[in-house]
Amino acid sequence: MKKFSFLLIFSLLIFTACKKDRVDSTSTKTLQSSINDMTSSLPTIKQIKFNEALYILKTFGVDADGDVNELKALGQLINGKKVPEIMALADQIAQKNNIEWASTAPPSLGEMNIFGNEKAKESDPNDIKANSISIITKPTGDDGTGAPTAIQITPKLVDVNGRPISFTGAGLETTLEVFSNGVKLSTSKNLMQDNNFRGFNLKFSSISASKVVDNKIDITVSVKTTAKTFKMSKIGLDVNPSALKVPAPPKVDSTTVIKDPAVIDPNNSGTNNPTSPTDPSINPSVTPKQQIADPKNTVSKFLSNVSSQNLKAAYDASNNPNWGNYESFSNPNSGFGSVKNVSIKNISTNAANTSVASVNATYDVTDKNGKTTALKVTFGLKNINGDWKISSYKINP
Repeated sequence: MKKFSFLLIFSLLIFTACKKDRVDSTSTKTLQSSINDMTSSLPTIKQIKFNEALYILKTFGVDADGDVNELKALGQLINGKKVPEIMALADQIAQKNNIEWASTAPPSLGEMNIFGNEKAKESDPNDIKANSISIITKPTGDDGTGAPTAIQITPKLVDVNGRPISFTGAGLETTLEVFSNGVKLSTSKNLMQDNNFRGFNLKFSSISASKVVDNKIDITVSVKTTAKTFKMSKIGLDVNPSALKVPAPPKVDSTTVIKDPAVIDPNNSGTNNPTSPTDPSINPSVTPKQQIADPKNTVSKFLSNVSSQNLKAAYDASNNPNWGNYESFSNPNSGFGSVKNVSIKNISTNAANTSVASVNATYDVTDKNGKTTALKVTFGLKNINGDWKISSYKINP
């Protein structure tokens, strides 16, 4: 009997010694196992706060798309860290993102599980019964001329009548995506804990001027509850172009003396040429810098290739994920393979800089059944290695 008791105690000691006290992110399995070990060693309240801290870090502390990639990035971020280090790191991330959360505060985000979504429980504060989402936008700030410097974007969950619903104690992952002419400019996240959520203050200085077309942006806000993700977009919000981010001019060393090539060294007469050797008219080996072509030329060639059913050339002129692969693009029933003829009426460049452009085109499309449709289309383009590629396609009313 004594021998059996000794073996039991010895086994428990070995089991306790094998429990990990720091994160092991060798694999997803070891990550989950080590976190489970660390969690089980904590009192109940601290277990909840530890899970909240992990959720804060996974949601706001790493830059990755999808749960699998977020978990991998989280593992790299906290690998080798113990509970106090993880809690301190979560405090830093929450403060940086203006999230009302602290490791020393009472539990506030419901039941967080970074390894997968659990089914809603009776006490689940994230199981919000809403019908949809509404978005309120308001220009804020002043650049000194009366023009705004930011937009306050406030989402609210509403009932079937459009009235904001009342809830507290939630931890709803809320995401803001910003676009211009179909190109994503930024993504930011926050936590909606109640319907007094202040939302996002989108500063124009955080948006690159070279990526904004027509001084307008589009936004999409999504709010993730236990049962459903609510999403809403607003199109064509005005921005203050003078408040957008512009790259700083290159720094010039004031001590550098720039030699005037027109000055001839008297000690080297007969060998100097006042014309720069980089002038292609003097030195044929120098290739002149090529100018970026007008983006409307790309659209014109695209439509001509579609009209002649040279669909491979048309597809190669695009970089639009909405068109899918070449098989989808050239499909004879649902793609451009159904086109018999394109009659172009007008093409004009709406806006362009060195990175993105917008081109308006008016044309008639005749399909293989003989039906002709008049279209007004806005093509979005982006500069890829010096060539304009069609990145978006919008049919206007």
